[in-house]
Amino acid sequence: MRKNKFVAKTLLLIVLAFAMVISACGNGDNKSTNAGNDGKTAEGKSGNSSGELKPVELVMVFPVGGEPKDLKLVQDEINKMTKAKINATVKLVPIGFGAWAQQKTLMMSGNEQVDLIVSGLGTYSQDVAKGQLLELDGYLAENGQGVTEALDSLDTAFLNATRIDGKIYAVPSIRDLAADYGITMRKDLVEKYNIDTAAIKSLDDLDVVFKTIKDNEPDMIPTVKYGTSILDIYVLSYFDNLGEGFGVLPGYDNDLKVVNMYETPEYAEMLNTVRRWNQTGYIAKDAATSTETQYNLVKSGKAFSFISHMKPGIETQESRSTGKEMVSVHFRPAATATYNITSVMWSIARNSKDPERAMMLLNMMYTDKDFINLLDYGIENKHYVKVSDNVIDYPQGVDATSSGYNLQMGWMFGNQSLSHIWNGDDPELWNQLAEFNRNAVKSKALGFTFNADAVKTEIAAVTNVQNQYKIALETGTVDPIAKLPEFNKQLKAAGIDKIIAEKQKQLDAWAAAKK
Repeated sequence: MRKNKFVAKTLLLIVLAFAMVISACGNGDNKSTNAGNDGKTAEGKSGNSSGELKPVELVMVFPVGGEPKDLKLVQDEINKMTKAKINATVKLVPIGFGAWAQQKTLMMSGNEQVDLIVSGLGTYSQDVAKGQLLELDGYLAENGQGVTEALDSLDTAFLNATRIDGKIYAVPSIRDLAADYGITMRKDLVEKYNIDTAAIKSLDDLDVVFKTIKDNEPDMIPTVKYGTSILDIYVLSYFDNLGEGFGVLPGYDNDLKVVNMYETPEYAEMLNTVRRWNQTGYIAKDAATSTETQYNLVKSGKAFSFISHMKPGIETQESRSTGKEMVSVHFRPAATATYNITSVMWSIARNSKDPERAMMLLNMMYTDKDFINLLDYGIENKHYVKVSDNVIDYPQGVDATSSGYNLQMGWMFGNQSLSHIWNGDDPELWNQLAEFNRNAVKSKALGFTFNADAVKTEIAAVTNVQNQYKIALETGTVDPIAKLPEFNKQLKAAGIDKIIAEKQKQLDAWAAAKK
């Protein structure tokens, strides 16, 4: 389960940058479970045998932080499996995160073969509107029953959340499909100064913690930003951002009434807290402009904590990311909205040469344990070894830097619950995450996707205003008493009320169609 956390967080920030015109996270090392899945193969689910199918080559496109040296070796092993099960060979096409948007656009707009492609990443509705993704309902019914069963075993709301005008054009990877929120801190310092983690219930309870660190560790920043600001991801614990954050749903409900987040008392209160921290020296003075990641700051001994979204297993994940043992305190409940589901998905492209076989391959990603572990971890005894039946580690003499296949992006590849557990993680992690997903508060607008075409000009103008004020406010760099009203005045002048009215109109129509 170990992976390149910088890559994972980079992807999360890409997702949230599109979704809220901010940064996400998320969360990187996404994991989940498919309760009751017995690892049946695509062949068993589709009702076909490889001998009845003509041979095809399928092209599978996905983003990566860097192409592994042994990718071709892993592809060869995959092809032995897919040839036997669905009479197909697979060409893996990894594209660097930096080139993803441009390369994906070129591939999808031309005639280049693309069968399966990672979708979502903030452009789902736009890609559907351009006709670049095939409707999947029929293909799922015929050859993708395993995909549907894996997602529905968690909650039928998850697959339904991908529907646009009642149709499915993508299926979410099974990972943390919800998020809770809190703070992650260096465990050695928590213990050294007897910090009572049970007493931390809200942001305001952190003042005493940060004072302890500032008084006793004067060269250390008590808390640093996660994403682009201290509150960047944390605001999602209070609001369903309904796509890009210009018009939100407080409490994931609010009787489906859309409001301006920047005018809510909850947001103003958070800004006042962060301003207090900044003035007291609990936040670095250059927080608004610094590009250093929270992981590097903790790793180098310069930072104590960061506030973020969370999930089961977060302490192990963040300990690996920082190189320090970390402890997390969760004080905002788990919730899920459309963007949690649609941020990372898989689609069959319009350019697919054989959509039926592409769906069989996709079905394997949600049902075939051997296939998933090849994608996730590479070749057994070369890239990983089994410590026990379902726990793995690097082979002797191999580590994350020397491994020839260290993609470690199981959060992206279909159903990661079928993958092995990495040594050091809780053996019950998949079950814990399944319950986490099932029990999360579901937004009343779960499944709603905003079409911004009618207000594109206003969104561009409002985004420019947001870029002038948001980071400074959310790092406590400026006084919110003076600057927040000014921010809202400029947002209104740029057209935020028109965006909210359009979003409300679409949300009302969506809700009426569901009745």
